[in-house]
Amino acid sequence: MLSERLFDPISIGNLELKNRILMPAMHLNMCRKFTVTEQLINFYIERAKGGVGMICVGYATIDELSGLPGNIGAHQDEFIPGLRKLATAIKTEGAAACVQLNHAGRYNFSLFLGGKKPVAPSPIPSRMTKETPRELEEEEIHTIIQRFADAAGRVKTAGFDAVEILAGTGYLISEFLSPLTNQRQDCYGGSLENRMRFGLEIVRAVKVATGDDFPLLVRINGNDFMPGGIGRAELKTFAVKLVEAGADALSINVGWHEADVPQIVTKVPRGVFAYLARDIRNEVNVPVIASHRINDPGVARHLLGSGFCDMVAMGRALIADPQLPNKAHEHRENQITHCVACAQGCFDNLFKMKSVECLCNPRVGKEAETALKLTDHPRKVLVVGGGAAGMSAAIAAAEQGHQVVLHEQNLNLGGQLHLAGAPPGRKEFTVLAEDLQRQLVDLKVRIVLNSTVDKQLLSVHKPDALILATGGIPILPNIPGNDLPHVVQAWDVLSGKVRTEQRVVIVGGGSVGIETALLLVEQGTLSGEELKFLLIHQTESIEELYRLATTGNKQVTLIEIIDKLGTNFGKSTRWSMLQDIKRSVINTRTEAKVLEITSSGVIIEQAGQRQEVPAETVILAVGTKAYNPLQKIAAEQHISCQVVGDAKTPAMVFDAIHHGFKAGRSIL
Repeated sequence: MLSERLFDPISIGNLELKNRILMPAMHLNMCRKFTVTEQLINFYIERAKGGVGMICVGYATIDELSGLPGNIGAHQDEFIPGLRKLATAIKTEGAAACVQLNHAGRYNFSLFLGGKKPVAPSPIPSRMTKETPRELEEEEIHTIIQRFADAAGRVKTAGFDAVEILAGTGYLISEFLSPLTNQRQDCYGGSLENRMRFGLEIVRAVKVATGDDFPLLVRINGNDFMPGGIGRAELKTFAVKLVEAGADALSINVGWHEADVPQIVTKVPRGVFAYLARDIRNEVNVPVIASHRINDPGVARHLLGSGFCDMVAMGRALIADPQLPNKAHEHRENQITHCVACAQGCFDNLFKMKSVECLCNPRVGKEAETALKLTDHPRKVLVVGGGAAGMSAAIAAAEQGHQVVLHEQNLNLGGQLHLAGAPPGRKEFTVLAEDLQRQLVDLKVRIVLNSTVDKQLLSVHKPDALILATGGIPILPNIPGNDLPHVVQAWDVLSGKVRTEQRVVIVGGGSVGIETALLLVEQGTLSGEELKFLLIHQTESIEELYRLATTGNKQVTLIEIIDKLGTNFGKSTRWSMLQDIKRSVINTRTEAKVLEITSSGVIIEQAGQRQEVPAETVILAVGTKAYNPLQKIAAEQHISCQVVGDAKTPAMVFDAIHHGFKAGRSIL
């Protein structure tokens, strides 16, 4: 049965795994000077307890130029005790333990290398680092190959069950593989055979160092999505050669960090890249692992049952909910908190040199200090507001054993999560709203909808603790004409309360303005189902189908007073949103000040010139202000009170959920 296959055992080499879920290696920035920390160990203990079959940690370094001090170190013997402690912790909780080894190559930064240049097969500048690496000498290449082998030996000595080599994503091995970054004239450059040589020699050297009985996984791209790079056909050849060289399993990654194809953000459909794993699975006789945007057991079962792969990699899904495997195995899937692929806490934190956190799971990176402690003194807790902050606060308080009542003035919970989930490709935010609501029900939180809390209701409840999560309201800018009948708020457009005409001007180019623009330009385009039907029956040319899939019936102009759009998006999301803006032919006006709204359009000043932009509908998206009418009343009634989320300071969903959690947990 498909419903059981996810939890069938599977072997990688001579290692039997209890199920087919792998937590792949992800840089967490939780090490200090390459040394394993208690923070990292506690993070992985939580995931091992959750029922995953294998955890691959990393990546780990093989020499001093291969990574950052926040990476796991495997390049010296002094790191073995920390590695051993990590392996023991994972295995004690029932998961198999693996370490991924990698060399960043041209993706490293000289800033973190004491001023030394990063190294690569050829001195080709990196779009990601803005640096030009130093070309490796052939003798240095041989040294790096041996250092991979030495590091793998340390991994085995430390007690891990397996080792993985990262041979994709634009790092050193894939830099040798791709003609974009490898322009060498020696035996490591030129033909595909020569460009594969570096990676294959590493695999062989690791096998010699660890023995045939020590499982070796290799993580490769199914497609690098780099124009002029190495595509599916050559990567399938590489996969076959890796297995011949000794790989016991292949984990299929996708894209380089420089690629223009979105790979990890919310708009990427669940499991969409699994076809690349299936391509390779058809060519090899070892287990093949599919990855990317597999955040639900249903998706995983479909991929396994349909022959796309032998195992699934769930990375951020297990950051968001460590208990996902157990919940799926125990038929409690309705309790899963799904990763929304926002990348705000996982990827964006790394750009800030912070350790990984999670929008959906406020405990990430703080597992020990936020461990659940049931209260000896259950208190009556009243939460006002059922948005992200309010639900998070109610859950955190109820988990500790408090008696929680949540009042929401609308007919449904979720608040601005529903607005965030309205634009195309953002539905995961509405899934999060549903996940949080189910948790409230499971925790027996009393939910009162369509209820406005006032002075009288507060005096009736007389709570021991009050959490105000009343959210924010959209700002009405001081612009002449803001009260005209064709002027509406972006929130009302996103929630479907108002309709817009064909010619639309949006005032405000932040996240809400962009999301509203993308929602509108999607109207009138082909859906995925329609596109597939027309494509299969070859009704139109590929070019025409592309136009019909990207061009709707709205003419949208986006006006922003500063020189950049979407500055309040996270870094990982912003670039793909701007990519969508460009593709959708949305007219953007930056450094433009709105002077007046008229019956026929919007008068702006740009580059010292005054002009009118025609509009039949004008949408205001200029920000949010806190809405908190109850704090003063609570003080008058001497009720202990905390204000969270936008009711305190308008910010991102990440902040709302984390602030709510902290408030709920602080009730003793």
